[in-house]
Amino acid sequence: MSTPILVVEDEPAIADTVVYALATDGFAPHWAASGEAALAAAAATPFALAVVDIGLPDINGLELFRRLQAAQPALPVIFLTARSGEIDRVVGLELGADDYVAKPFSPRELVARVRTVLRRSQRPAAVAAPAAAAAFAVDDERKLIRFHGRPLELSRTEYRLLKVLIGRPDACSRATS
Repeated sequence: MSTPILVVEDEPAIADTVVYALATDGFAPHWAASGEAALAAAAATPFALAVVDIGLPDINGLELFRRLQAAQPALPVIFLTARSGEIDRVVGLELGADDYVAKPFSPRELVARVRTVLRRSQRPAAVAAPAAAAAFAVDDERKLIRFHGRPLELSRTEYRLLKVLIGRPDACSRATS
């Protein structure tokens, strides 16, 4: 299964270039031409990463970033924009974007940056786990989870879901309160 990538770009020629470059490299890009279309797509599909233009016709890309992060806090975002000034880059990165690419850009470089951000976002966090999560051990290389030392037989989806829950044990307690 290909990695789903959300591409939010209002200029069709640029969107075509980004979508083609990502698809050629094995990703499953989904193009949204506006912020509203991006929010609807993100609500329907769990994307692995979003490439977002700041100058959108309906919602400013920075506001779209905030809304996407509110809905899916772990979603990595790369800004792809004509705003190439230092202050624009700093603001985008300070907001929490994972990378910032200025137009004009190299499609190959953008794909390389997507791969790098995805690699970084999939590394296990070096955070002390609460006592309940300590009973679990996640082996990312083997895609295996052990519970009290015993390997669990899980489907790919079950593995990914359990890994997220183990990494965010407070999410379960918030959902039940």
